[in-house]
Amino acid sequence: MPKRIFLIAFMVLALNASPSIAAPVKVYLSDEGKFSIPLGKSYNYGDILVKRAVDGDTLELEDGARVRLIGIDTPEMHESRKLYRDAQRAKEDAATIQKLGRQAYEFTKKLVEGKRVSLEFDVERQDRYGRLLAYVYLKDDGTFVNAEIVKQGYASLLTIPPDVKYADLFLTLYREARENRRGLWQ
Repeated sequence: MPKRIFLIAFMVLALNASPSIAAPVKVYLSDEGKFSIPLGKSYNYGDILVKRAVDGDTLELEDGARVRLIGIDTPEMHESRKLYRDAQRAKEDAATIQKLGRQAYEFTKKLVEGKRVSLEFDVERQDRYGRLLAYVYLKDDGTFVNAEIVKQGYASLLTIPPDVKYADLFLTLYREARENRRGLWQ
């Protein structure tokens, strides 16, 4: 009998903790019938909050998921092997690359942090690090975030098949940004 009271109390608490949240549900069967307990909030990637910009081309969403923006690449701002590869490739020192990475991060942060977005997926939904791969759009005005970062000169191109839906657009925007000396190309 005490087990049953505990179970009923747990059900009441769990159901009242988030009564209006559409969530995944675990269904249990007992001698007295079936009941369900919400397991947590479900998220809609068609309308979700950007919690923070991690760097110039990676975002963290309100559900904790990280999103790698498809088709673009910004300079590294943290110590990593990629930072030193980028420095060697650009024939610059690591501190210079980090400074450029910080500028790209600040641009992306201002553009998306604390704003609601929608995600569009291409062929692959995740990368090898478990990040979502997406094209991101601001909900308030429809700005195509990946394209805007390239257009304003804060990213290079990173086209990895099969996720190439907007590769031609990004190439055009990249060339225009460089020709017009925008962002990092000043």
